[in-house]
Amino acid sequence: MESRGAASLLKDSIPITDFSLPGSFEGHGLRRGFPCVKNELVPSHPLELSEKNFQLNQDKTNFAMLRNIQGLHAPLKLQMELRAVKQAQRLPFLHSSNMALDTLRGNDECIGFEDILNDPSQSEVMGEPHMMMEYKLGLL
Repeated sequence: MESRGAASLLKDSIPITDFSLPGSFEGHGLRRGFPCVKNELVPSHPLELSEKNFQLNQDKTNFAMLRNIQGLHAPLKLQMELRAVKQAQRLPFLHSSNMALDTLRGNDECIGFEDILNDPSQSEVMGEPHMMMEYKLGLL
């Protein structure tokens, strides 16, 4: 005898009928719960998703090209260097320019939006250094 679980035994032995009421309740929107606007949002432009993943796609292309030209060791070494550079950061209350990361990716000679107008998530409001460091270390 196969052990398929209690749910499959009940499903096989008891016929399941549709208990929905016919009438005006079938198309009622609240039967499926309250609608969530966030789930219904789609990118406003076809290129928006591509722009969000630009750096990831660029890295994948560069790694594939490096692998074809120099072998497997080159993209692995570059990925290890990128991971090490991402982990080394300044204190949490100071803005980091990530110059080493830009140099490894080849973006050190490019001028972008974040170079002129800065990243909107990086505000100029500085918090209390001791509190921010304790929060980062998990002491608070």
